[in-house]
Amino acid sequence: MAQWGLMSKLLRSIPTESIDELYPPNTFPIYVRCLLADWIETQPWEDFELEKVDQQLQAQTLLNQIIMYLRSKAEQETNVVEKIRLMRTSSNMVRSTASPILSERVQACLTKPTQFHSILQPQQVEILSTMPPSPSQEPAPEAPKTSDVDRLVYQVLYDDYEIMSIIRYLIWQLKNAVESLGHCQARLISQLKAWSWEQHKATIGHPFNDNLGPLQTWCEQLLGLNGKLRQEWMLAGNPIPELQDMLVTLQQELIKSSLLVDKQPPQVIKTQSKFSTVVRYLLGEKMAPGKPVVLKAQIITEAQARHLKQLGALTSDNVGELINNTAILEHHPTSKSTCATFRNMSVKKIKRADRKGTESVTEEKFAILFSTDINITGCDTPYRIQIISVPVVVIVHGSQEINAMATVIWDCAFSEPDRIPFVVPDGVPWKLMCMTLNSKFMSEVQTQHCLNQYNLHFLAQKIFDQPDISGEFGKMMVSWAQFNKEMLPSRQFTFWQWFEGAMELTKRHLKAYWSEGVIFGFIGKQHLHLILKDRPNGTFLLRFSDSEIGGITIAYVAASENGGQKIQNIQPFSKRDLEIRCLGNRIIDIESLAFLYPDYPKHGIFEKYYTGKPPPPPSLPPLCSFILMIMNIICVYYVWIYTYCMLYILKIVLRIVPRLILYGLS
Repeated sequence: MAQWGLMSKLLRSIPTESIDELYPPNTFPIYVRCLLADWIETQPWEDFELEKVDQQLQAQTLLNQIIMYLRSKAEQETNVVEKIRLMRTSSNMVRSTASPILSERVQACLTKPTQFHSILQPQQVEILSTMPPSPSQEPAPEAPKTSDVDRLVYQVLYDDYEIMSIIRYLIWQLKNAVESLGHCQARLISQLKAWSWEQHKATIGHPFNDNLGPLQTWCEQLLGLNGKLRQEWMLAGNPIPELQDMLVTLQQELIKSSLLVDKQPPQVIKTQSKFSTVVRYLLGEKMAPGKPVVLKAQIITEAQARHLKQLGALTSDNVGELINNTAILEHHPTSKSTCATFRNMSVKKIKRADRKGTESVTEEKFAILFSTDINITGCDTPYRIQIISVPVVVIVHGSQEINAMATVIWDCAFSEPDRIPFVVPDGVPWKLMCMTLNSKFMSEVQTQHCLNQYNLHFLAQKIFDQPDISGEFGKMMVSWAQFNKEMLPSRQFTFWQWFEGAMELTKRHLKAYWSEGVIFGFIGKQHLHLILKDRPNGTFLLRFSDSEIGGITIAYVAASENGGQKIQNIQPFSKRDLEIRCLGNRIIDIESLAFLYPDYPKHGIFEKYYTGKPPPPPSLPPLCSFILMIMNIICVYYVWIYTYCMLYILKIVLRIVPRLILYGLS
């Protein structure tokens, strides 16, 4: 047991990981080593050659003896907790330990402790081997008698050993603390990236919590812990230079990662049009006092953004001019945030890259880069911090906006996290596409009523130009060209332009109708005839026009000339039509409409939308209105002249008639 006695004194200075490595809990736990110390150290473990069969049998015999001893002791044990512990240990050794493995493990346990003796001088090891557990205790009976001088030497060596153990323990703890700080900071940076990614996805309607308060607290606490660990490292006498390098690297990474775009710029920017954006620094309260920190914004191309991500540097090419492109980082005590708000910023001019093939200007992506130099309290040198916005498309005319938004939608929906800027796939499964369309529709209209399976099936038929297919589209691939490059068959618009028109019409004029489910929406003519063919005359439903952008039409069952039935479609109502007279009024006023599909009386559904106002007279063309105005002016002028003449004549009459009367009387 002499070796275990020395080892037990060394355990306090050995890291827990090293102890678990030396005494694996499931193979040869330290509990068994302590319990069988005498017996283990008397067995010929080092003589076993496990390649030989007879030696393996001897090793198996020793393993069985250990297990039998543990079970026997468990049966004699009166303490229930200790009894369970013994039985569980023996069971674990039976399940997880083979005799050769146990023999190798015991051999390692008997030889490994000598490696820990290197922390002591040879004479210290010799003295410690006969030292009592503590100077305050009496020597063990077998310990040799010593003089007062020897006892004093023991005391000094013991104290020296204790100090060395404490120092090594503290260094080990410091190293663990730095490693834990690194793990925690890695999680924080991952959360910051996840926040930015969710913000990017919010463009297509994904849920997004924009609260940065918890992440800011996390940043501030990690920076404070980093400073405290650096102080501990200095107080420990700079024991491990690598620890300081790790702390400096972690500090730099945290300072540079704490700049975020809190409110993104619009992703479709028209030149000469004003917009705003907000950049937030999560370590604002840690900034060193002094001159105000000014953030500068500049517009960069996709190639520059890619170069910046891969090499950390920006090429010097100037691709555009931003007006009002500087803002000061200001601290707001109420919200405890430090933000730079760019107000009235605008793109004055933009330099386009050379386009390939059929690429258009609305497919070209840019970004806004925000950068500054910042000083943090406790840091000797300033840090260069920068962040880029989500991709933006720059247009020069409002007619380009819908196509530019298609580029944005495709980027937000189908890009991958931590991608190379701004790489997107050329095609995606329809399953992802229909999820995106549904999410965008609900978000844009601000409704909880989603696109149903019939709507999505018709959209698939539309984009793939397969109106006769009734099967599953989920695994089919949708290309960018099908989404917003190629015109739909027999149409002068793309799929996205048509879908966006229906979405915009619903958002502006049909939100209440859609949210209550009275609009069927996207449905093909084949499906339309199928569900209406057996319905009574006057049954109707509302669907988006598939031949016009931004139109809603009414399909209804009417009597045919031969006494049968036919499906009629009313001319689609456009945004302009619904601005003049709302959909509810139009439906109530059409007498041939009786039941909303499947069988709801129209008055019960649409009466609440009816305003009771007669339709306004049709507006005249501008030229006719001008001519009518001139005629009105002329008429007013001639009426005034006529009135004046009549009054003048009346005045004369009133003067002459009395005189004539008097003359006649005389």
